[in-house]
Amino acid sequence: MLDNLTPFLVHWAITGISLWVASHLFRGLKFDSTGALVVSALLLGLANAIVKPLLIVLTLPLTLVTFGLFLLVINALMILLVAALVKGFRVSGFWTALFASIFISLLSVVIGSFVTGSDPAEKVQMPQSGNWL
Repeated sequence: MLDNLTPFLVHWAITGISLWVASHLFRGLKFDSTGALVVSALLLGLANAIVKPLLIVLTLPLTLVTFGLFLLVINALMILLVAALVKGFRVSGFWTALFASIFISLLSVVIGSFVTGSDPAEKVQMPQSGNWL
């Protein structure tokens, strides 16, 4: 059971750190308390796991037409959704959410690569011999 809990807690901490750094870099991103930051990181993870895939499927034609750039809009909408749900988390507008979501995504990838110490591509096992199909 702890094998599943540890990656969740690490990802939650990385999201929280990324949100905290983003709140210091972007004037329109504010947290009233540490509790609001912790709850926001948890809800952002849940929104990215549950709501975001549904939005991606529903907006697939628009995403294909924009060559995937609409995914940045969906990321910004996830931050605005979390800001609407958490009382102590404020985002000044869409553009702040858009640029903050880009920054949070990039910083999370960088921190995650240092913390986990492995490349996600290393987890894919290719067959050494035989047919691939």
